[in-house]
Amino acid sequence: MKLPFDRALLKLARDLRNNSTLSETMLWPYLKGRQRSGYDFHRQKPIDCYIVDFFCPRLLLAVEIDGASHDLKGAKDEERQHRLEQLGIRFLRFEDRTVRSNPAAAAAAIDQWIEAHTPPFGHPSC
Repeated sequence: MKLPFDRALLKLARDLRNNSTLSETMLWPYLKGRQRSGYDFHRQKPIDCYIVDFFCPRLLLAVEIDGASHDLKGAKDEERQHRLEQLGIRFLRFEDRTVRSNPAAAAAAIDQWIEAHTPPFGHPSC
């Protein structure tokens, strides 16, 4: 399934990848290279008119790390998530301090989400 995106966001997404937050930098080694049950994750993925922190296209899963800036954007974040959920995207959110203190635990939580939300025959190698 091809998701729509605003091509104008490609440069911003590249800039965000090159200037990742500490928690994004700490979680990325656990997500890259199909380490999570063989699923591919992308960083700073443009979808519709938004950019999500991490995205698995096969699972339609957005992984978001909520830092201090999200405290000020509560209603906008809810609107953004609602719009993306209308496209079939599901969200898994972590607080910035949680990822910084234990990125392996965040990766394990992603593994648990994958196990709970994929059928036994839904493995990417099938």
